[in-house]
Amino acid sequence: MGSWGDKLSVLGLLWIRLLMGAGIAYHGYGKVFGGRMDQFAEGVARMGFPAPEMFAWAAAVSELAGGLLIVLGFKTRAAASLVFVVMSVAAFVHHGQDPFKMKELALAYWTVSGALALTGGGRASLDELF
Repeated sequence: MGSWGDKLSVLGLLWIRLLMGAGIAYHGYGKVFGGRMDQFAEGVARMGFPAPEMFAWAAAVSELAGGLLIVLGFKTRAAASLVFVVMSVAAFVHHGQDPFKMKELALAYWTVSGALALTGGGRASLDELF
């Protein structure tokens, strides 16, 4: 069946997936359903993106849907890759000139989403079933 270390590794990856996915989904939910999309799109426009409304929606949906998919462990690599791209922009463009404490959360999500894009959802995931 496997060693205790193997079982703990499965639980550790599940723990990371659940908490990171729920956290980033919460951020996306606030943008999509919290009445903040206009403000978010204005911020995207200030970063110089063309079609800022489209990019704002793409980022917010990537956070919400990507986070939910990560929680489920379904299409984990693809979902985490989308979150990684969004968090790259957040950390290095939006917060690029900010002090570390202002970009710390984006960097944490960037780090974990990058790791999940590389590892996938693990054995306790829907990816493993399908």
